[in-house]
Amino acid sequence: MELHTVAIDKPENLNVIVGQAHFIKTIEDLHEALTGTSPHLRFGVAFSEASGPRLVRLSGNDDRLIELARRNAEAVAAGHSFFVFLDNGYPLNVLNALKQVPEVCSIFCATANPVEIIVAETELGRGIAGVIDGQTPLGVETSDDVAERKTLVRSIGYKL
Repeated sequence: MELHTVAIDKPENLNVIVGQAHFIKTIEDLHEALTGTSPHLRFGVAFSEASGPRLVRLSGNDDRLIELARRNAEAVAAGHSFFVFLDNGYPLNVLNALKQVPEVCSIFCATANPVEIIVAETELGRGIAGVIDGQTPLGVETSDDVAERKTLVRSIGYKL
């Protein structure tokens, strides 16, 4: 087995969700789940099949985001992986809908941070072994940091 890292190619501050699913209709079900979350959400999805014709299946409502999803799915080249790129919405708004898709096995990350995918490669193929999501912590929050965090999440409407 060989391990590789593949950096996710995305603009800064654009959100990506990386996961694993298992069936040819996954691409349609992910699309439907995402369109049901917000009429303003822009997204692109790519799903890499692991058997049969082994195609990268594409969907979405934004050509730029569909192209990003395609490029990253081809670069990682791991069977049954999927990539969702979001604009005008956040992972927080769509994760529950994606997790409810029956074919979804797991979500590896949902982030706007820089991401590297750890890919394991064997004679059979490639799979996602894990992700590097952002950078290492610089310390532990202080009481001032706690107050700042609480103020932020309330100011943007996520807590009362």
